Amino acid sequence: MISSNDFRSGTTIELDGQVWRVIEFLHVKPGKGAAFVRTKLKNVISGNVNERTFRAGESLAQAVIEKGDFQYVYPQGDDECVFMDMETYEQEVVSRATVGDGAKYLKEGMTISILKWNERIIGVDLPNTVVLEVVETDPGVKGDTATNATKPAKLETGAIVMVPLFIGVGEKLKIDTRDDSYLGREN
Repeated sequence: MISSNDFRSGTTIELDGQVWRVIEFLHVKPGKGAAFVRTKLKNVISGNVNERTFRAGESLAQAVIEKGDFQYVYPQGDDECVFMDMETYEQEVVSRATVGDGAKYLKEGMTISILKWNERIIGVDLPNTVVLEVVETDPGVKGDTATNATKPAKLETGAIVMVPLFIGVGEKLKIDTRDDSYLGREN
């Protein structure tokens, strides 16, 4: 159990049979009446955001989210991904919907973190950056380094990101998985 007075950004609670993460909180002590805590909560599974007010000192169940290291093994059809637990070597099948937009950066052998609540997979944490090879893009031309212009490039996992004009096929790039941005070349 956790008291509403102990809320911090990132705290996870169980509410109405679902897991919620505290995004924002504000302790309010009006001049008249009892104190309360105004919060903005995000549903960990669906991503919905909800505002809710709790009485000061109200006890709520704290959600225990387990995080484990898994290795991406292979895609299973178009809708599922297979991961292997790095400790027990057991395989877990996770839907692409649970993986989210980050599925386009999954490369065989990549280590990621899987989030579980009550033995149920609720999400996947990819590394913030990945290094991938360019497999298809327009050829670079001498003199293309002077502008901030970009072009699309297809990476080895099928992801398409915008890169500077001087990037060519076969180069390894460092990509930010949070916002799909090009960070630089990797040797």
